[in-house]
Amino acid sequence: MTTIFSGIKPTGHLTLGNYLGAVRQWVAATGAGAPEETLYCVVDLHALTVEHDPARVRRLSRQAATLLLAAGLDPEMCTLFLQSHVSEHTRLHYLLECTASDGELRRMIQYKEKAAKAEAAGQGVRLSLLTYPVLMAADILAYRADEVPVGEDQRQHVELARDLAVRFNQRYGPTFTVPRATLPAVAARVMDLQDPTSKMGKSHDVTTGIVYLLDEPDVVTRKVMRAVTDNLGGVAYDRATRPGAANLLDVLAACTGGDPVELAAGYDGYGALKRDVAEAVVETLRPVRERHAELAADPAAVEKVLRAGAERARSLARPVVDRAYEAIGLLAP
Repeated sequence: MTTIFSGIKPTGHLTLGNYLGAVRQWVAATGAGAPEETLYCVVDLHALTVEHDPARVRRLSRQAATLLLAAGLDPEMCTLFLQSHVSEHTRLHYLLECTASDGELRRMIQYKEKAAKAEAAGQGVRLSLLTYPVLMAADILAYRADEVPVGEDQRQHVELARDLAVRFNQRYGPTFTVPRATLPAVAARVMDLQDPTSKMGKSHDVTTGIVYLLDEPDVVTRKVMRAVTDNLGGVAYDRATRPGAANLLDVLAACTGGDPVELAAGYDGYGALKRDVAEAVVETLRPVRERHAELAADPAAVEKVLRAGAERARSLARPVVDRAYEAIGLLAP
């Protein structure tokens, strides 16, 4: 019996990287032979760690949930919900803050990067930016998750969740399952088409290298055809020396089920490769866009799924969090 938990942050429109690197694996995990519990969460509280527009957070949270359903998540086979709708996440967050140390949080790579960006923009660094990996740990541990499908950039945060689970269990008695991160074999980290050394992120200021799930086909094609490559001659798969080519080949492999190294051998130049990548991406995203349009026309149905998901999630998390409260020394109400 395995429990899977993962979440996605509504800080921007979902991208091809989110889909190939995470969401498609989530859908696969809810199919035939799926584990006992699969829980997928729009982690809206995490969107509050930086400057944000409240209306935009609400809009993107609803859009993210709708896109997850459009991508194939079946609410009859998994639990889909909004993080802020289940109070056990924040209840457990504080207990884990009492378990974590200041030093290990300040070593988090994403904290260093985002804090530096906020300071450069003349903004204050919110305390929640420092402690949000602890909330992420609470997201995971509240459900005694065994596996956490994440991108490479989130592996460090899952390692923190593992450390906190072990530490809490040692200090206060067996309470949490120690989770493990799982990564997809191909396209675990899709890169920006204009800057193939940086991941394709939802919240980048420059969007010309980012393919969004709701981009029109002509927009997708234009972005792919303008992707940065190299002038070294031929096509080869080498992440270190030819990151642009490797990124295109990874995307093509993820969309077609091929191997990026073998695919490279079939191309003499980048024109044909880009055309094939553009076509593959358009066709991969077409059913998602079409299904999203149907769901967006019936928002009440999506809200019904989220309410049912939150109710189910609370029923799973509450006994775990209540046990943690008792274990750490708090009296029951």
